[in-house]
Amino acid sequence: MKKWLSLAFLATLTACSSTVKDTWYQLPMSSATQPVAMGEVNQHSRLLWVEQVVIPDYLAGNGVVYQTTDVQYVIAKNNLWASPLDQQLRNTLVANLSAALPGWVVSSQPLGSQQDVLSVNVTGFQGRYDGRVVVSGEWLLKHGGQLTKRPFHIELPQEQDGYDAMVKALASAWRQEAGSIAGAIAGL
Repeated sequence: MKKWLSLAFLATLTACSSTVKDTWYQLPMSSATQPVAMGEVNQHSRLLWVEQVVIPDYLAGNGVVYQTTDVQYVIAKNNLWASPLDQQLRNTLVANLSAALPGWVVSSQPLGSQQDVLSVNVTGFQGRYDGRVVVSGEWLLKHGGQLTKRPFHIELPQEQDGYDAMVKALASAWRQEAGSIAGAIAGL
């Protein structure tokens, strides 16, 4: 009898529990980014190939990452990236650099022998326990046979609580870094 009551109680609890739904996130594209029409490409256009954006294993899964202490991280089980994070970072970087570098053709595909090549190693891309987001890493640019390497570390506050606000703040920090990269490239 006690077993029966325990099973009935457990079944009732299970039936009453709410179902947790997955939420999928995509980094937003800036409204300022406009694709370059092929008619605008000419012999004077400078070429930039964004060869790769590399992320560490803990960021490579589907779950959005949240740092709970200075040494602990949680990978969300129900707040997920809609497509692989490295692809999202690369696509938004190409779009943001295209908008920030008029006269340049920026692509995620090789463009020819006279192209500059950019590689980015992202070491941090997460929300944090203090209400801030962290975007960090380094980039390497090959330009005219020379290499330029620069680290980056951006921390921005979230405007609100929650994963939506965290993803928007991460996207804003990533746009900010794209602007820094564009400034460095334009200065070459």
